[in-house]
Amino acid sequence: MFCNVAPEHVINNPDEETPYAVPQTFEEQQFAQKILSLFHLPDRQPDMDAWTKLLEQVKESKKNVIEVAIVGKYFGTGDYELRDSYAALMDALDHAGWSEGVKVKTRWVNSEKIEKGDSPEKLLNGVAGVIVPIGWGPRGVEGMLSAIRFAREHKIPYLGLCYGMQLAVVEYARNVLGLRRANTTECDEATPYPVIHMNPLQEENWKRRAYGGTMRLGRWECQVAKGSLADTCYTDFGGYSNPKERTVWERHRHRYEFNDEFAKRLEEKGLAFSGRSTLEHLAEIIELPTHMHPFFMGTQYHPEYRSRPLVPHPLFISYIRACMRQAGMLK
Repeated sequence: MFCNVAPEHVINNPDEETPYAVPQTFEEQQFAQKILSLFHLPDRQPDMDAWTKLLEQVKESKKNVIEVAIVGKYFGTGDYELRDSYAALMDALDHAGWSEGVKVKTRWVNSEKIEKGDSPEKLLNGVAGVIVPIGWGPRGVEGMLSAIRFAREHKIPYLGLCYGMQLAVVEYARNVLGLRRANTTECDEATPYPVIHMNPLQEENWKRRAYGGTMRLGRWECQVAKGSLADTCYTDFGGYSNPKERTVWERHRHRYEFNDEFAKRLEEKGLAFSGRSTLEHLAEIIELPTHMHPFFMGTQYHPEYRSRPLVPHPLFISYIRACMRQAGMLK
């Protein structure tokens, strides 16, 4: 009445159970049709079937719940917990959970609490899976390493994303290979066993303080080893850009890489490097064979960045299924 907006152009946007219900709410009020009409553009009937099915999945998933621990350091700031620090990860878990008919409940575990004395047994007790996500710098790293070891030794499904992949390598080098001072040079430049280091091709840029040039950013192509756990994930749930060559395009945002000087020794102890970049043969995926662990995988790239509500990422679908088996929901 008082802002020169026609009554028929007022669109309600009420709170919904999920933000994904908003498009349907707008469609019921012919929001898009009204905009098209104002621009004298032709109208066409949208196909909302897939979206309607998604909302049904969201509703049904609440009947079955699994709990996954996210062990990080960015959601704890003073007295606040900042879920949005890992927003893409949370969405990817939701997408995969809905597709499999489960609601994914997250247990926030601040890795610094482990360093201060809280045991992984206490903080991770009863979870169906463990994830160590993106991160930078040394703060909280030893706590993450303890959580990774707990997940590996107790056969709890583990997914490491970027830093979580690198730290899984560090943990394996320390506790399986016996290199007690193994580390990433990001945390300890003097480590005698730099299993994670800066790519030598990038070191010159770093010395010139051209820090942006030292990051591997954007889409990179990765070739997946035939018969690996990762290969099964991409084969069963889609995602290969070239199935014949078993290649995928995934997004990156990191500076440090796996040091291939340690590859042979780690492989002899069971750790598999099941994905490598096609351009420079850099390690992209690490995993343990399923006879050693039900699901233990780390990716240098960020599969969460490619997940979509109607197209969950195949690695997350496989991970959620592993968590469901851990919780006794699947055989």
